[in-house]
Amino acid sequence: MSLYSDKVMDHFQHPRNVGKMEDADGIGEVGNAVCGDIMRMYIKVRDGIITDVSFITFGCGSAIASSSMATEMIKGMPIEKALELSNKAVAEALDGLPAHKLHCSVLAEEAVRAAVKDYYDKHDIAYDPAIFGCDVACAHEHDHDASPEA
Repeated sequence: MSLYSDKVMDHFQHPRNVGKMEDADGIGEVGNAVCGDIMRMYIKVRDGIITDVSFITFGCGSAIASSSMATEMIKGMPIEKALELSNKAVAEALDGLPAHKLHCSVLAEEAVRAAVKDYYDKHDIAYDPAIFGCDVACAHEHDHDASPEA
């Protein structure tokens, strides 16, 4: 029996929506200092809908699969709804992740949130900082979420 589901393997071996988006409306980058995974998510938004999304992930197969699945899940979604994407939903959509790899689905959730926050900031859209939690709202205060470009 394989440690990874067929869906994890498929999204790892054939990731969807990979690559840098030159004209992104929002970019979110998150990382995990413990495992070294870095995830960057790009979103394009039109009339409040995420019309395009892509990612670049430096990390393990589970991180790549989680990034790929998250992009598939939020494409076509209202931007506010994308904030509701949970790591649990990403892991379930992948038919599960091993317990020691669940942090990869957390990174995917955080990357989506970071991209939405960046979009809100760039477009002067008011929001409650509490909806983004510590990992995004406090990124400048903690090295667990530091960006190489910061």
